[in-house]
Amino acid sequence: MVHLTIGRLAQLAGVNLETIRYYERRGLLPKPERTAAGYRQFPPDSARRVRFIKRAQTLGFSLDEVRDLLTLGAAPRQNRSTIRARAKAKIEDIDGRIAALRAMKRTLNALVDRCERCGASTDCPIVACLDQDGAA
Repeated sequence: MVHLTIGRLAQLAGVNLETIRYYERRGLLPKPERTAAGYRQFPPDSARRVRFIKRAQTLGFSLDEVRDLLTLGAAPRQNRSTIRARAKAKIEDIDGRIAALRAMKRTLNALVDRCERCGASTDCPIVACLDQDGAA
């Protein structure tokens, strides 16, 4: 079996060396064997695992959630409903964030509209809103 150096793994996975080290510290990559000289020797499937982690992050999963998905993915037939539930929960989380972002955008748009009609910068509704102790 051909093992991968950390540099080769990073290259195949499309990440930098620090990402590999970080995933290793976080327990997302198993501790690799080391040569007598101390060089890491990752199994060939490690690049696939790193790409899985990166794709999951792109979809909004935290590293803790990715760890769970990796564990569940080891027996996908047994855990299919759990994996699906995690994905549905992530969709709900994303929907909540989108709603919050839309609310922020509406508030900022209203403030910008009011700002266009104001006079001196001391009367700026944006500054006044941010300077309030309460919500906008």
